[in-house]
Parts: sequence; C-alpha cells; structure tokens
Amino acid sequence: MAEQDDIGAMAQRFFDAIEAGDIETMRESFAPDAAIWHNTDELIVTRDQTAQTLAGMVARIKDREYADRRLTVFPGGFVQQHVLKGKRTHDDVEVRLPCAIICTVAEGKITRLDEYFDSAHVANFRKYANA
Repeated sequence: MAEQDDIGAMAQRFFDAIEAGDIETMRESFAPDAAIWHNTDELIVTRDQTAQTLAGMVARIKDREYADRRLTVFPGGFVQQHVLKGKRTHDDVEVRLPCAIICTVAEGKITRLDEYFDSAHVANFRKYANA
C-alpha cells in the first residue's frame, strides 16, 4: 500500500508541476528512457521532447488547471482522467482538453505514459499554437 501511496503522491506532483508551469519538475518525474505515446499521432517521444512541447503549451496557455481530476493508482502505475483548462495568452479565449493518461511507474519515476485525447478537442486546443 505504501508503494501506491508514493505513486499517488508522485502523480499529484507531476500534474501540479505542469499546471504551475514547472517543466523541470515535470521532466524529472520521468525515467531518463521513458516512452511517451500520443493516441492522436501514434508517436512515441522522449521526456525531453515532451518537456519542449509542454514548455510551448505553458507559454501559450495561461491560468492552466487540471480540473475534475480522477486519479486511480494501481501496483506499478496510475490512470488519471482530467480536463485541462486555460486561456490562450494571445486572446484570452478559454480552452479545454479532456484527457486520460495511463502511466507505468518504477522506482518513483514514470517509465511509460500513454496519452489519450479526442482529436477534435486537440485540433481546437492547438488551433492557435503558433500565435
């Protein structure tokens, strides 16, 4: 049970860090060779690529909040469902992105993260990614 408590606390810190724009803490939550998979493009990326992507998101989306968090911890990992909410920095338009994340955890680090988004929500969320 202690392992699951540790995993739950790590998951909380991980999402709190992204919400706060603390990309380094988020990055350090991953094992060095972690695999991060996205259902929308079916690519596997590294923790450094993920850090770069999230740094861009932090620059473009303010007032970030992981709302409606539903965290389920299991031996060796966790699942979290949430809605990422925020406002685009260039025009204050509110955005929201429902998501489900499944993570495998070993020795206190995320070794694999599988990210599930609805592609229509992603398209709207990224509409002004280069603005």
